[in-house]
Amino acid sequence: MIHTLSHKSLAPKRAPGPGFTFPGQRILAFRRDPTGMLAGLARTYGDIVEFSIAGRPAFLLNHPDFVQQVLVTDHANFSKGRGLQQMRVVLGQGLLTSEGEEHQKARRLVQPAFHHERIAGYADLMAQEASRVADEWQGGALFDVAQAMNHLTLRIVGQTLFGTDLSGQVERIATALDDLMVVTDPVHLMLAPLMAWLPTPTARRFRDSRDFFNRLIDGLIDRRRKSGPGQGDLLDMLLAAVDEESGISVDDQFVRDQALTLLLAGHETTANALAWVWHLLAAHPEAEARLHAEVDQLLPSGGLPGMADLGRLPFTRAVLSESLRLYPPAWVIGRSAIADCVIGGYAVPAGSMILLSQWVTHRDSRYFAWADEFRPERWLAEKRNDRPKFAFFPFGGGPRVCIGAQFAWMEGILLLATLARRWQFRPADNRAVLMDPRITLRPKDGLWMKAHPRERSDAASTVW
Repeated sequence: MIHTLSHKSLAPKRAPGPGFTFPGQRILAFRRDPTGMLAGLARTYGDIVEFSIAGRPAFLLNHPDFVQQVLVTDHANFSKGRGLQQMRVVLGQGLLTSEGEEHQKARRLVQPAFHHERIAGYADLMAQEASRVADEWQGGALFDVAQAMNHLTLRIVGQTLFGTDLSGQVERIATALDDLMVVTDPVHLMLAPLMAWLPTPTARRFRDSRDFFNRLIDGLIDRRRKSGPGQGDLLDMLLAAVDEESGISVDDQFVRDQALTLLLAGHETTANALAWVWHLLAAHPEAEARLHAEVDQLLPSGGLPGMADLGRLPFTRAVLSESLRLYPPAWVIGRSAIADCVIGGYAVPAGSMILLSQWVTHRDSRYFAWADEFRPERWLAEKRNDRPKFAFFPFGGGPRVCIGAQFAWMEGILLLATLARRWQFRPADNRAVLMDPRITLRPKDGLWMKAHPRERSDAASTVW
């Protein structure tokens, strides 16, 4: 159990931590096993841990109150972490990387695409796309489930937000995204400003992939301008957007930055969450049977779930919630302290790196009994306990909470219900499934499983 440090102090003092290490030692440890390193620091030192990385003071915050202070209460004193700042070489001033007024403007102009009424209109398309994919699978086939989920969610984002079928380009997009994510590696992070001209193979692939995405987004913009407004999707909204202060339409660079950000971020987290769901269900047949019974009872005639069915799938949502708890796609949030501040009675100097790790906090036994175990029933209304709000924050929080959180919840539940109605998955072999913690938490080297068509349970059976 992570021990608690007092939240009160007569005067700011220095937080506990491991002390001095040789330059680069912490970076190498973080690169080798980032989740293990952070979990170990929390176990050893508690709710706030001070250490240094690349000569810079860093603080790992593991208490929900401290998470809330950084993301909500004192959010104005914390800017984006260095990793996302360096991602500006890819995403420009998109929602994930912009700060201050630029971020507020982007969020204001993008927000209408994620209003409840508009999201509800995406539900049928999500289920239809999942059903189409389910039609293509063959019993006993071996394939990378993580890749399949990535391709499925990418097609959904293309159609819902951009009115475009990306089916023919999903593999190229996935490969190019991997090439761009190299800048989130702790070593390449320091080289990000140099990636535009370094002669290394990694840098060349980075540049090629960045150019590919620029051409892709520019092509979407050009085609939409020629065809005229579509169905009021995100791309229509961006092209029609007007800056309230100047009264001038936003420029193409703004449209490109927001479109690219939402294309890439809008599918990655849900795809990873679903991949981990299939991994967890395969290892927990009782939970899998309960999920199947719920879906079969809801859809006895083999129809597709829709927006109106979300409230009738409580265990399906619980399975997704538990996956997001154990394997949060966004597993760490980075911030930088703008001014000196005090957190939990401890002094945090300006310029300090702040780390909030969903991986660590979501597995804290103070808030989750049997914290390392897959227990979806903990999320059912009658079995929830009174845990702090920020003991579970898979989509962040505060003014910068993920703008697509409700989109992702609906998509995850509908895709899970649609696919589980017809298929179940089993590991290809007995090898352990490893994690690949980059900017998101992926299964390392994919998630290879066999697809098995399932016989639906009696529609009249009682869901546990």
